[in-house]
Amino acid sequence: MANLEPLMERNFLEYASYVVVDRAIPEMRDGLKPVQRRILHALHEMDDGKFHKVANVIGDTMKFHPHGDASIGEALVVLANKDCFLEKQGNFGNPLTGHKAAAARYIECRLTPLARETLFAPHLTRFVPSYDGRRREPECLPARLPVVLLLGTEGIAVGMATRILPHNLKELWEAQIRWLRGRRFTLLPDFPGGGRLDASEYADGRGRVRVRARLETRGDKRIVIREIPYSTTTEGLIASIEAAAQKRQLKIAAIHDFTTEHVEIEVVLQRGASAVEVIPQLYAYTDCEVSVAVNLLVIRDGRPAEMTVSEVLAELTAELQTLTRRDLEHERDRLTDRLHWLTLEQIFIENRVYQRIEKARSERQVRAEVVRGMEPFRMLLVRALAEEDVTRLLQIPIRRISLYDLQKNRSDLDEVARGIRKVEAKLADLTGTVIEYVKSLLKRYGDAHPRRTEIATFDVVDKKAVANANLRV
Repeated sequence: MANLEPLMERNFLEYASYVVVDRAIPEMRDGLKPVQRRILHALHEMDDGKFHKVANVIGDTMKFHPHGDASIGEALVVLANKDCFLEKQGNFGNPLTGHKAAAARYIECRLTPLARETLFAPHLTRFVPSYDGRRREPECLPARLPVVLLLGTEGIAVGMATRILPHNLKELWEAQIRWLRGRRFTLLPDFPGGGRLDASEYADGRGRVRVRARLETRGDKRIVIREIPYSTTTEGLIASIEAAAQKRQLKIAAIHDFTTEHVEIEVVLQRGASAVEVIPQLYAYTDCEVSVAVNLLVIRDGRPAEMTVSEVLAELTAELQTLTRRDLEHERDRLTDRLHWLTLEQIFIENRVYQRIEKARSERQVRAEVVRGMEPFRMLLVRALAEEDVTRLLQIPIRRISLYDLQKNRSDLDEVARGIRKVEAKLADLTGTVIEYVKSLLKRYGDAHPRRTEIATFDVVDKKAVANANLRV
């Protein structure tokens, strides 16, 4: 028994740490759980602009994810129904009604333009070996979006849980611009199902919110539910109404569900009841009003951390600045390499350095002649001549030398130099560069993400008063 105790303690801690970091809690930087990241990475490797069978996507993702096809398929459907990063074709179920998706062999998906533009950059990505060591997978995607606040998520780990509410993409970009300009901002949740939101107790992502269905009246005897609260489905909502009616808390005669792509549930009232009387009862006794507690827990620097919405957005915007700087430095290095090569090529051909190798008798002499021939022009080079530069010069074909266009070379040199100056200017004003980038995203994609949930303030329904009004004298 004494030997088992440390073994069990160690194994439990390893299991708990694995579930927290690698299964249930999202990484703050890209806002994804490992299975979601692996799905997107697999789709990026498969991406050819066409739709892919979800069954094929699951198969490719299994090369990186060791937990079976069922978990991958469920995660893919949930991610696709967020309508941000995956474009769907076929029956992916209906989150509003709770209906499940069709089998993976019947449905297809592909990356959206937004995902292609903002989630992937191999030169900014750190790759690690996959679980079997045969492939490489991204440790974290270089996301240029505040994904963790955009998608929202729920997860239960060992001894902790997270519940992050989704936010509006357009408002997230506007908040990032305000933060970059040193101004204050406020962010409130926005739910795919719409509804009405009272966020007076949201506490910047550390409190709770109350969400109500959107109700309309048809005369005095019919109430139509047009939008349902977050975390509910039409089936669950109808079941809660029927349960309240059985307890005689509601005076209803019938319920008709006409939901298709949009919610439409018609509640027909009993004789003697009115819509003004029943609407407070719906909020008091059914899922027409729900309270959603928030616990913003993310993986930050390899550890779970409780944060606020403002802290997350500030850190992710600072991370966007870092990614932008690294991207610009990479572009500058690429252009500098291009400038160096064009200069080498010009000197080598224009000054006929290649003729010096005709008398050489060995490879060593050939290389030495190239170095000696380029020596008088070393002050014109972007950087010192290296061994790989000599190798590349010797690989220039005779045809290219004979057809060399000096005017085109000088034009290319000027163009590359202008490109380097532009990159340097962007690096000098990094904050302005990031603001312009976010503005460009906002202009191209913002209109496709309008706010769906109405911000409102509503009083707590007094169940005692509602019950008294329902008594028969």
